[in-house]
Amino acid sequence: RSQMAEGLLRHFAGQTFVVNSAGTQPAGLNPDAVAVMQEMGIDISHQYSKSVECLRGQHFDYVITVCDRAKEACPTFPKAGLVVHWTFDDPAAVTGSQEERHTVFRRVRDEIADDVREFLRRENRGSG
Repeated sequence: RSQMAEGLLRHFAGQTFVVNSAGTQPAGLNPDAVAVMQEMGIDISHQYSKSVECLRGQHFDYVITVCDRAKEACPTFPKAGLVVHWTFDDPAAVTGSQEERHTVFRRVRDEIADDVREFLRRENRGSG
C-alpha cells in the first residue's frame, strides 16, 4: 500500500511534493503492486521498501498512514505538520491465482488513487 501510495502521489502531484514511503514491517517491493501500477503507466519498480525508523527525526509537512496497524504502530513524528490516516485492505495478504491477487491489488490501488486525488484537491496541488 505505501509503495503504491508513494507512486500515485508522485505521479499525480508531479514535483509539488518530495514523497517518501516506509513501513512498520517492510517486506520488500511486491511484484503484484509493481504490475498493477504499471497498468496505469506508473513505474514503481525503482522504489524500495524501507523502515519507518530511518525517517525518524525528519520534518514532514504531511504523514499519511495507510493501514490500521501502521496507525497503531507508527512512531510519532513531532515535526509533522499534519498526520492523516487512510485505511486500506492489505492486498499482499490475499492468496490465490495471479489474477485473483491482481483483482484485489487493483481495487486497493484505485482506492488509494481516489484518496490521493482528494487529498491533492483539498491541498490545491497536483494535476491528478
